[in-house]
Amino acid sequence: MLSMHTSPLAQPGTGDGGGMNVYVRELSSALARAGVTCDVYTRATAPGQPASVAVEPGLTVHHLVAGPPAEVPKGRLHTLVDAFAQAVEAAMETAAESGGPAEVIHANYWLSGVAGHALKHRLGLPLVSTFHTLDRVKAEASPEELDPEAPGRRANAEAAVIECSDAVLASCTVEVDQLVDLYGADPGRVEVVAPGVDHAFFSPGDKAQARRALRLEERAPILLFVGRIQPLKAADVALRVLAALRAGGLDGARLVVVGGPSGPRGEEEYVALRGLAVALGLEAAVSFVAPQPHELLSTYYRAADCCIVPSRSESFGLVALEAAACGTPVVAAAVGGLTTLVEHGRTGYLVERGDVAGFSAAVEAVLSRPSLAAALGERAARVARRYTWPTAAARLASLYEDLAARTLVECA
Repeated sequence: MLSMHTSPLAQPGTGDGGGMNVYVRELSSALARAGVTCDVYTRATAPGQPASVAVEPGLTVHHLVAGPPAEVPKGRLHTLVDAFAQAVEAAMETAAESGGPAEVIHANYWLSGVAGHALKHRLGLPLVSTFHTLDRVKAEASPEELDPEAPGRRANAEAAVIECSDAVLASCTVEVDQLVDLYGADPGRVEVVAPGVDHAFFSPGDKAQARRALRLEERAPILLFVGRIQPLKAADVALRVLAALRAGGLDGARLVVVGGPSGPRGEEEYVALRGLAVALGLEAAVSFVAPQPHELLSTYYRAADCCIVPSRSESFGLVALEAAACGTPVVAAAVGGLTTLVEHGRTGYLVERGDVAGFSAAVEAVLSRPSLAAALGERAARVARRYTWPTAAARLASLYEDLAARTLVECA
């Protein structure tokens, strides 16, 4: 399992850590528990990091030296892909001596995909790719995040990896369409494997108790935003919704923002959000909370009356799934995988991205009608039960086995 640019052991919500960290960690863990040995290779980002961490039986995370053992801006990581691929190849040879040879390479994100593409041909192993986000989708949603030095670099690399992957994983049917329409992917090699949620942590609970644990007002309407602070996640929409609700009479409403700056414009966006809170007169009504250990997020979901997910694009939307699993209604942008997770009017609401008035109306409906909120939350929790990591792992283990027995896909 390749995860070059971020370790599954990193704190989600910090740096480049987010849903992909959760995905790699939870999926690898579920695979290991299903009997599929997983070695996860990531780049060392600090001096003195342990070379290998045995997370649990069958799952080891390896920190490989590829470039300086320090954080490197994401826009420069492509210069280290060759060094990372070489380090992975050497580490795989060592692992093969003690635990047997690898049978499949599974790359996560485009940087790992480029490394995996090279390793496929060097080692003669099938390549599975999960992209998590796609450059040609992000270009439409957040053109300011394109690399100005080489705006086509990532998209062209993704296209090459997709062409040569023996299987490309999509989280939902919307992502399948994006891969086929924007990249010309062979539909016969695109497999839908939905991420899961750990229901041992993310399940309905006592709202009052959750609020006491977080020292939140027990009677105030509480909105929640969870995610990395970057333009793509559109946290500013949540602040504007709060301002609209308070102006409309819900003057006791509060917003909790959980997450930290991420990406090249993260710090700038965080400062802008704090400034927006001041400009809207919300300083006392908005709580900015540092990124939390993943399992502790369930307390925030349970404490909230409504979770707002206003992203400009989302390949899947783990936050929406986790909130739903906790029985919290979700109001989300009608983009990407969110359209498959939220059933409009039944488990939550879908709103056109950036439509503050639409978000405000949907959130107000949830807050003003407790019986509706309860019904939405109950149905959302039931739907969320369909998504489990063991289910994803079982589907993927079968795919790995099939690929290991097939002839490799040839590419230019």
